[in-house]
Amino acid sequence: MSMNTNKNLISIALLSTLSITSLNALADSPTAYGRLDMTLTNSEHGFTTQNRKEGTVLENNFSRIGVKGSEKINDDFQLVYQMEVQVNGATNEGDDELFSARSTYLGVVSDAGTLLVGRNDTVMKSSKGDVEAFDLTNAAYNRMIAGQDRKADGITYYSPTIAGLFTVNGTYLMDDNYEGNDETQYALSVVAGDKKLKKSRYYLAGAYNTIGGVDAYRGVGQIKMGKFKVGGLFQNTESQTYDQKEGNSYFFTVTYDLNGIDLKVEYGQDEAGFGKFIKYNSAVASSADYNQVTDVEVTSLIFGARYQLSKSTMLQAHYAMYDGEYQIANSGTVIDLVDDNIASIGVRFNF
Repeated sequence: MSMNTNKNLISIALLSTLSITSLNALADSPTAYGRLDMTLTNSEHGFTTQNRKEGTVLENNFSRIGVKGSEKINDDFQLVYQMEVQVNGATNEGDDELFSARSTYLGVVSDAGTLLVGRNDTVMKSSKGDVEAFDLTNAAYNRMIAGQDRKADGITYYSPTIAGLFTVNGTYLMDDNYEGNDETQYALSVVAGDKKLKKSRYYLAGAYNTIGGVDAYRGVGQIKMGKFKVGGLFQNTESQTYDQKEGNSYFFTVTYDLNGIDLKVEYGQDEAGFGKFIKYNSAVASSADYNQVTDVEVTSLIFGARYQLSKSTMLQAHYAMYDGEYQIANSGTVIDLVDDNIASIGVRFNF
């Protein structure tokens, strides 16, 4: 029996034990939870698919299983925790790596805010709120921009609501856990409103980031008007290593509730060149070092829909189109990227 198989069996046993414990011995805390999210996708070139395979493929959109809970320490402090892993067993990738890391942390909640230690989404990533129309799919923001990071060995802080209006949040990665990086890695955000647009009709956020080899700042906004939700994101990104690699990125999203079906359209434009579409594009792979790509002009246009079939089950579909061009180190020679068109239909089940 291989070492990978032994690790997988041990992981399954631990997760099973935690699930049984949560359901039988400790009532509502801790709570076992999970998600199965599978998509049937057709892509011309596979530049943005989860496994970068072209043709008609099955994709695992970050199916996961986890345990989370809290415990009151005293009248002033509450302990919170989460252990979560991605489950790759439904696709070929699971043959080599059945589980991969997701948010896992231990923290405390008090009147002064929430402090989490471990692996978590950076506050730069979480600042997008729910503006991202096609999150956790092959049309997610990270196909076009940087800053969508989940990092380990970090400390995350979320402030309480200040003056009833906004929160101030931060992520700091421990320097000595990232010896290969000379930069101090942190992110800051200021958030106002409600990302679900239920408690308020608007969501606003600003963020700054030095994590992942880039300096970036972004602004995010969304508003609900009747059955419409309109939102957008602006981001400027600059490489910490390659001076010529920098630029702005924009997204504009409209969602309309048609009798319970969310109809969505998203337009994106990128001038920086840090996304997966350009990184894995065959035009770049055959003619340039990804880090030398400059003068980028990439656009995306995505149409889609989501329908909540039941409390636990959601159906989703979208069609995405990507195209663009670039230069190599501001050479003046414009090179066309290879276009890609992607159609996906899938099911998300939460338990």
